[in-house]
Amino acid sequence: MCTVWRNRSKMYGPHLTIDMYGCDKSKLSSVQIVSKFLDGLPAKIGMTKIIPPYVFEYHGIKPEDWGVSGIVLIAESHIAIHTYPEKNYASFDAFSCKEFDAELVEKFVVKMFGAKTYEKNMSERGKHFPKQAERNHEVMLMQRNVSERKSMQISKQI
Repeated sequence: MCTVWRNRSKMYGPHLTIDMYGCDKSKLSSVQIVSKFLDGLPAKIGMTKIIPPYVFEYHGIKPEDWGVSGIVLIAESHIAIHTYPEKNYASFDAFSCKEFDAELVEKFVVKMFGAKTYEKNMSERGKHFPKQAERNHEVMLMQRNVSERKSMQISKQI
């Protein structure tokens, strides 16, 4: 079943975040696995990769906070992941101005990193993003109304 977005024309795009727990430490520790994952995912969901993934190993102040982080820029926005091998945890997100099959991504990511449990969140970003001329006009009117209310509040205070 594919996630369907309502009022799609009135938002910039969907943002999927997945917090994964109990993941496979060896996969979370591998720059190569994270890079291969980020390199292949855009094509799998019909996105356009702009540049190869940028993936690196990070070592924080606390030894247990080390991990692998990576991002791939896509024409539609970005896909990113941050891993914490010592905590068997990974944080993933995909943001796009184009619809995508969130359930396909969810299953693929969870399986790839062997998550035992996870939390998924979907949000609609840019609900007032002006995609069309008519919507541009609506946004301008909203901004004008806010400005007028602020001006009225300031004049009342003076």
